[in-house]
Amino acid sequence: MTRLALLLPALLLGACLAPRWDAEPDAHFDGRQFRNPGAPFDVGFTDLLRFYATREPGEWRRNMAIAPGPPPPQRVGEGELRLTFINHATVLVQADGVNLLTDPIWSERASPVSWAGPKRYRPPGIAFEDLPPIDVVMISHNHYDHLDLPTLQRLQAAFDPLFVVPAGDDVVLRHYGITRVMALDWWHSAKLPGGCALTAVPVKHWSGRRLLPSGRNLSLWAGYVIGTRGGPVYFAGDTGYGDHFVATRERFGPMRAALLPIGAYEPRWLTAYQHMAPVEAVQAHKDLLARFSLGIHYGVFEMSDDGMHEPAAALIAAARAALPDPTRFPPAAEGQHYEIEPLKEPASCPSPVPS
Repeated sequence: MTRLALLLPALLLGACLAPRWDAEPDAHFDGRQFRNPGAPFDVGFTDLLRFYATREPGEWRRNMAIAPGPPPPQRVGEGELRLTFINHATVLVQADGVNLLTDPIWSERASPVSWAGPKRYRPPGIAFEDLPPIDVVMISHNHYDHLDLPTLQRLQAAFDPLFVVPAGDDVVLRHYGITRVMALDWWHSAKLPGGCALTAVPVKHWSGRRLLPSGRNLSLWAGYVIGTRGGPVYFAGDTGYGDHFVATRERFGPMRAALLPIGAYEPRWLTAYQHMAPVEAVQAHKDLLARFSLGIHYGVFEMSDDGMHEPAAALIAAARAALPDPTRFPPAAEGQHYEIEPLKEPASCPSPVPS
């Protein structure tokens, strides 16, 4: 409760310009706020107070002495795919000579302020200075552990990449001096260097960088499908389980690889809407017909009652129970890289859908 009290002023007032999106209303946008069709978000401030008053947290132990992994290569060749897990939902995706980052965070805290809020328990698996040239940065939604402005500003200064964000969050980035931004609605695409498409796809979550209801869901949340010449790669960002995994696979075909969140899932009365449990992530892996998946989004920031290592253990057990080859869906390890074979010979990849 003390930590929440320290954060309340910043969270209530917000630490960024309110996003906005000018588009015609549709099934997931009413002209002002976004929504998950058929699944309204009904978790409020009183639920957060209940969580802090009744929580039963698992064990967390800070270890910031872990050495980062070796620097990744500058590029990989056409048809190759190399995934390097950095931390939380941050993964370096290297495919066909293009380097992409998902939801990058190198900051000490996932918070609107530097002096309070969730503090990391493990260091990033790759030092920022060891990053190869970054071409594209993908942001899944605007929560502080996924849209970390200090890290985005460092990336802009170092590499001047293209920042791809869900509808509405371009306003926030531009307000803070990040100008190479493309905002995407669900099922719309950006063109990657080399010609493949990066497509925003539906997930089940919500948005907001302040606790006031008036600041909620003013921008969209999204996963991404990265076109590669050896098959599509899926990044979920944050999501609860739902039929969007099957819908995405029906559009793009089986996934060459999938990056699926497995942490921040307890207690289920609070988190089931917005975060998958590991057993649900295994089902998502099956829904996507993924050749290989990585369990991400765990063990770095204490945000729920599952302990630091519980998501990894639960994923290993769920994969052993449900998959013919459980090694095809391991929990990711910071600094470790994974090389994924193509689903097909290097060839053409999907063209972008105009936004």
